[in-house]
Amino acid sequence: MGIQKPAWLEALYTNKFFAACSIHETAKKNEKNICCLDCCTSICPHCVPSHRYHRLVQVRRYVYHDVVRLDDLEKLIDCSNVQPYTINSAKVVFIKKRPQNRQFKGSGNYCTSCDRSLQDPFIHCSLGCKVDFVLKHYKDLSPFLRTCNSLQLSPDFFIPQDMGDDGMINETSHSTIVDYDEPMSSSSGSSGSENISMACTEFVRKKRSGLCVCGRSANKGSEDHMATNMSRRKRHSS
Repeated sequence: MGIQKPAWLEALYTNKFFAACSIHETAKKNEKNICCLDCCTSICPHCVPSHRYHRLVQVRRYVYHDVVRLDDLEKLIDCSNVQPYTINSAKVVFIKKRPQNRQFKGSGNYCTSCDRSLQDPFIHCSLGCKVDFVLKHYKDLSPFLRTCNSLQLSPDFFIPQDMGDDGMINETSHSTIVDYDEPMSSSSGSSGSENISMACTEFVRKKRSGLCVCGRSANKGSEDHMATNMSRRKRHSS
């Protein structure tokens, strides 16, 4: 049956973030905005010293949903074809699905799971949508998982040393952001993903002329091919 969802991925899905930490309930800035991938639990900045040798990823809030920096996620799993957004000059990816009823009929890209309208060439609106798509059609996540033995918080994330009320935390650790959707332009991708974006853009151009061809690996090409057929069926059924 292959590899299903790894424990760290389930932890990102199921843990509650931005709640007050029960261990440091009297401390300031005690919201649980970090996921320890080794312990599979959410922690606050005051908990970090106890997890200093573990893989840690910061969770942020964007339009009331949990997001993680694309650079962090791509060390763990292939995020190609997932639409990123830009907040504070950083690219982020939504963790969970964001279902949306399609209000307008017509051509365009729609999420393989949520019917959310997307920019070209993206076909998944969140990491959860891509994972469900892969498991449904391949029953195996292993071709998309990446080996990551070390993952630390960004240098600007200040770890509090003083547990008392006078302890101050750098504002960068305060990560609740409420803003409008601002999809990242596909032309502003990082150097590591530019080739993928270009290949997918070429694929979208060709699929509109009836050619289901993608200059990527067989597994990813099959993913795009099935997503294209699903998108066509959705448009016909509309």
